[in-house]
Amino acid sequence: MGKKICVVTGTRAEYGLLKPIIEKVHQSEELTLQLVVTGMHLSPEFGLTYKEIEKDGYPICTKIEMLLSSDTTVGITKSMGVALMGFADCFEQQRPDILIVLGDRYEIFMAVSAAMIARIPIAHIHGGELTEGLIDEAIRHSITKMSQLHFTTTEEYRNRVIQLGEQPSRVYNVGALGVENIKNIKLLEKAELEKRLEFTFSDKTILVTYHPVTLENATSKEQFENVLNVLEKHKELKIIFTKSNSDTDGRIINQMIDEFAKVNPERCVVFTSMGQLRYLSALQFCTAVMGNSSSGIIEVPSFGIPTINIGERQRGRVCAETVINCGNGTEEIEEALQQALSVEFRNAIRYCKNPYEGENTSEKIIEIVKHSLNQGIEVKKKFYDMGE
Repeated sequence: MGKKICVVTGTRAEYGLLKPIIEKVHQSEELTLQLVVTGMHLSPEFGLTYKEIEKDGYPICTKIEMLLSSDTTVGITKSMGVALMGFADCFEQQRPDILIVLGDRYEIFMAVSAAMIARIPIAHIHGGELTEGLIDEAIRHSITKMSQLHFTTTEEYRNRVIQLGEQPSRVYNVGALGVENIKNIKLLEKAELEKRLEFTFSDKTILVTYHPVTLENATSKEQFENVLNVLEKHKELKIIFTKSNSDTDGRIINQMIDEFAKVNPERCVVFTSMGQLRYLSALQFCTAVMGNSSSGIIEVPSFGIPTINIGERQRGRVCAETVINCGNGTEEIEEALQQALSVEFRNAIRYCKNPYEGENTSEKIIEIVKHSLNQGIEVKKKFYDMGE
């Protein structure tokens, strides 16, 4: 048996990003995959997406239930406690040589916390980024401080991880896995995609993904109502909605999506989970993306289409020229939409470079992990002081 690599995933989007890592570990003769699923993957409300992982042929080592029965602050905090106990048992039983995690969600925070206590080395992907409207901001930097290896998506983010006191020799700028996936996946043809989605694209189709801004208090309903008011005015638009995740007040947004689609069935389609292939394939035929998801910042620019990034959720991220940042007000959203639909803007951004693009991202991560394990990873760390 090779070195045991534990990969944790809690959401559909994160699994899509981690898939090339999972595949390479699964196929390696030197490594043994320990795949742990938790969070939204195990929730009927969010589509029981662990079944997609099983369908892809990857053996799930452990399912850690978080009991996501509530999207209140109290409910999510209690779910985190349940998860922490589950990860403690998992790591005691599986004893991985290293834990690989991506991002900044609360379920990943629990996995990393348990691994740190168990003295398991941690490799963190997507550190150093800013999302100033979210609890993810504090969680991400906390994960950085608990991790031994760091894989960032831009040089600016690499420098920020070093600024947090991490040794430069353990911080690697490798680009974004999501951008690598776009290059490597064979996307669906339009006719096949329309058949799978049961939806016909028009010459003005937008994809909308909107999540709660978790550091704001009960703003989801009002803010998303503004988005829907703008979409209601533009009868010429066809709309693909992907539902919100399990953050605080996510259910409010999902209910509003269902109600809007019910009133506008001829131009809307709604998905709890599109899956990576359908989602990326759809971007080929969309006029623009609207909302506040990280995908609009990181992956969408590779398709040369506009992203209307609304509000504070992603504030602080490095953005391509394809991204139009706007406030939450109806007038600001309307103005951003008009810009995104304009021929002048679309022509100007068609060949813009995506700042998150790297080369052989997943391969570099695996090689660095293997080399580090062979050399031995010391869990104790010395703070790197940039002033010295």
